[in-house]
Amino acid sequence: FSPHELLLSSGAAITAPGSLDSRIIGGQEVQPYSIKYQASLQTEKGVHYCGGTLVDKEWVVSAAHCWRPHLMIVVLSEHSLRETEGFEQIFGVSKIHVHNYNYKTFNNDIMIIKVSVLNAYVQPVRLPGENIPQLKGDFCTVSGWGVTQPYSYVLSPVLRAVDVKEITMCSWYYWGRITENMICAGSPYGGKDSCQGDSGGPLVCNGNFEGIVSWGISCANPYYPGVYTKIFYNILALFPLFSF
Repeated sequence: FSPHELLLSSGAAITAPGSLDSRIIGGQEVQPYSIKYQASLQTEKGVHYCGGTLVDKEWVVSAAHCWRPHLMIVVLSEHSLRETEGFEQIFGVSKIHVHNYNYKTFNNDIMIIKVSVLNAYVQPVRLPGENIPQLKGDFCTVSGWGVTQPYSYVLSPVLRAVDVKEITMCSWYYWGRITENMICAGSPYGGKDSCQGDSGGPLVCNGNFEGIVSWGISCANPYYPGVYTKIFYNILALFPLFSF
């Protein structure tokens, strides 16, 4: 398995670390700053490599496989990666928390990053509560700066989003490799997906933050939907967010 980072997939082959790939596929550019919870994880030189989601005024959630010790900054109010628009908020990382992440299976592919003061152009996403019903084929939105064509090396210069559907029979596609902490989403016809470059970004369903872009086989493939770390109340309970 490999993460949906900056990697290149080939056919139905599982993407491999060290190459480049693509997404959001099948989506469109969003209105600037309309996804107020979207974060970009970047190197110290300002190169985007993963997404993230603002869940509180001090905390951003991303995928654990996006962890880059001492090399990572968090950018909020980002839209264009090619232009400085004046609204960007750039943060160093003061704390990172990862819990029981398995890099072989991508189980618990989640990390929490502490940042500082925010402005009016950003807003935390709504977290799913204990009384929120489980997803059953709901339509969701995934967003990020991944490339827009399969086999492309070029990231999208602007934030894009695409609507995908939660796939209820996820284990059928992945031979029982899906754990209780994972969900799948995509299109039964292919052509719509998140992928490398979108890793760590948000899957939002019915206004709730339900998943983190994690891994998959190829991109926008009808036989292999994208796999997301599930953000429901019992996995968030692993992280006492506001008591670190």
